[in-house]
Amino acid sequence: MDKKKLRIIPLGGLGEIGKNMMVLEYGDDMLAIDVGLMFPQEDMLGVDLVIPDVSYLVEHRSKLRGIIITHGHEDHTGALPYVLPRLNVPIYSAPLTQGLISIKLKEHGLLDTSKLIAVQAGEKRSFGQFKVEFLHMCHSIPDALGLIITTPAGIVVHSGDFKLDYTPVDARATDFTRLAQMGGQGVLALMADSTYAEVAGYTPSEQVVGDALRHIMADAPGRVIVTTFASLISRIQQVIDAAAKYGRKVFVIGRSMNETVRIAQELGYLQSTQGVLSRLEELQRLPPNRIVLLTTGSQGEPTSALVRIANGEHKQVRILPDDTVVLSATPIPGNETLINGTIDSLFKQGAQVFYDKIAQVHVHGHGSQEELKLLINLVRPKFLVPIHGEYRHLSLHAKLAESLGIPRKNSFVLEDGDILELGQDGGEVVEKLPVGNVYVDGIGDIGHMVLRDRRALAQDGVVVVIVAIDKSSGQIVGRPELISRGFADKDEEDALMGKGRDLLARVLGRGDGHLSEASHVQGKVRESLSRLFYDETKRRPMILPMTVMV
Repeated sequence: MDKKKLRIIPLGGLGEIGKNMMVLEYGDDMLAIDVGLMFPQEDMLGVDLVIPDVSYLVEHRSKLRGIIITHGHEDHTGALPYVLPRLNVPIYSAPLTQGLISIKLKEHGLLDTSKLIAVQAGEKRSFGQFKVEFLHMCHSIPDALGLIITTPAGIVVHSGDFKLDYTPVDARATDFTRLAQMGGQGVLALMADSTYAEVAGYTPSEQVVGDALRHIMADAPGRVIVTTFASLISRIQQVIDAAAKYGRKVFVIGRSMNETVRIAQELGYLQSTQGVLSRLEELQRLPPNRIVLLTTGSQGEPTSALVRIANGEHKQVRILPDDTVVLSATPIPGNETLINGTIDSLFKQGAQVFYDKIAQVHVHGHGSQEELKLLINLVRPKFLVPIHGEYRHLSLHAKLAESLGIPRKNSFVLEDGDILELGQDGGEVVEKLPVGNVYVDGIGDIGHMVLRDRRALAQDGVVVVIVAIDKSSGQIVGRPELISRGFADKDEEDALMGKGRDLLARVLGRGDGHLSEASHVQGKVRESLSRLFYDETKRRPMILPMTVMV
C-alpha cells in the first residue's frame, strides 16, 4: 500500500439501494462511515435482512478508529447489531441518531452507552490521522450529518444522504456557507449521494406533504390512518401538526413507531401540542372524525400494524367504511407487490386510500439533478466519488459532474469491494475485495449455499427417499419409499414416484452382498433420480436420501 495515498473502500451501498457502508484508510488508520442494511429481494427466500460483509474490517480491526453514522435511517444503521460484536469500536452520531441506535442495540442485548458518542454539527473530532468536522445536511430525518474529513492526502467531503430543502420542517437548512468555504479551500474529493441522480430538477420540499396532509384531514369524514417509516420524524411532526389544526388526536400504533416517537420527544426533536398525542385506551371514547392513527406498514411488511389492520387481524383496530388511509412513503424496489396487495385490501373494506401515484403524500429525502449540481459547484472538488445508488445512478452522477467541468477521468464510479487509492495526482482502483452480501434470517447469518437451496426448493420442490438396507447382507429391504413436496401435481407425482422406486430397486439391487456405505447409497440415489426426473420433467428437485439399517 502506498502510504501517501488515501484508500476509499465501499463495503456496501454502491450498485444497490441500501446496505450503505464506506471505509477510509490511510497508513495505519481506518474510519468507517455508516453500517446499513438492505431489504431482501424477491429471490432471497426466507431472508429478513441483507448486511455488508465486514471481513476486511475484522481482519484489520486494530487500525479501525471508529464508526461514524450520518443519520438514523435503517439503510445506514440497521447492520450495527450484527457488526458491532465483531468490531467493538466507538460509534459517533448526532443525538437523535444515537437515540435510535440505542433502541436497536437494546433490543439485541448489545447496548453499551460508553461506546455511543454524541456529536453536534460544527464539532470536530480526531480519528488517528483523520480529522472530521460534522456538517448539518437536510434530509428526511433531523440530525442528518455530512462530513468534512481532513486527511494527509487532502480534504474529503462526504455528503451523507441529503437534499437542499429551503423550508425544512425543523427550520434547519443545509449548511451552504460551510460547504462554500470548503470549496474555496480546495477539496480533494467529494463523495456524494446519487440515489436520485436520474431525476431532473429539484426535490420538492417536505412542506408539500404537510399541505397534502392538511387537505386530507380537513376533508376526511372519519378516521385518518397515516402510515410511514418509523424514522421519518419530520413526517410524524407534520401529522401531529395537521391533527392539531383540525381538532384530532393522534394515536401511535406499533412498537417501532412508539419507540421512535418516545425517543424523539425526549430529545426535543418532536413537538406535540398538549393532548394531541394520546394513549390507545382513549381511542374508543372519541368519534371517528377526531381520530388520527399513526402506524408502520408503508412497505407492506406482513407483520406490520397496517397490514394486520388491512387483513382484519389487528386486535385493536378494524377498517371502518369512512376511514381514510394515507401511505406516506414510496415503495422500496421489490416491495411493490406487497404494497399493492395491502392497498387493494383496504379499498375492498371501504377505505379511501391515498398513495404516491394519486396524491403528493410523500417526497423523498434525496437531492435531484439540480441539487447535485449545486453541491458540486459549492464544493468544487478535484475528484468525484458517487455513492449511495445503483450503478446507473452512480454513472449518471459522474455524467452530471462532467457537464460542470469535472473531467470524466476524475470521477470514479466504484462497486462494493473496490479499493480506490487517491492522491493529488490522481487515483486508480488497485484491488477488489471479495465482499458480498451477508444474509440474515430469524436464526442469524446465513450463507449463499443456504439461499441457493431455498431457491431450489421454491422452484423445483423436494423428494425425500427412504432406503432400508439389511446390515448383514448389504442388500436393500423392500422397495425404496419416495415422498415429494412441491415437485409435481398428484397424477404426475404418482407416476414419477413409481418410476423412481422401480429405478432405485434396479440400481441398488446390484450390490455384491457386502455392507453398503450410507454415503455410497445416497450418492447412487441422487445421481439416478436426478437424471430420471430431469429427463421426464426438465426440473431438478432437491433429493434428500435417508438410509436406514435394519
